[in-house]
Amino acid sequence: MTVTDVKRIAELNDLCRTSMGLAGRWVITEGVASLPPAAQAEILAKVRMFDDFSRDNDPYRERDFGAFDHAGKKIFWKIDYYDPTLTQGSEDPADPQKTARVLTILLAEEW
Repeated sequence: MTVTDVKRIAELNDLCRTSMGLAGRWVITEGVASLPPAAQAEILAKVRMFDDFSRDNDPYRERDFGAFDHAGKKIFWKIDYYDPTLTQGSEDPADPQKTARVLTILLAEEW
């Protein structure tokens, strides 16, 4: 994968994360869905605003994973790349025509 591809993937992942469903699908797990609506809204806002990327938590520079604490719980979010039919992995995550992004938000204990 080229540096240009990695930069493009990171840009598309940022768009997916910040646009709340416009550039990818957002999914929450049962654990997050079981939290009060106000907590869910706060978690979604934290995902959209997340920018704490480093070599430690983003070694491939794709900005496809994040973790933070919320009300005593560890929250993870991750972006996976599928083909447009969502039946297999994407052949080219740098190409939005060939990739459906799915951002999943979960409690760390559900990992």
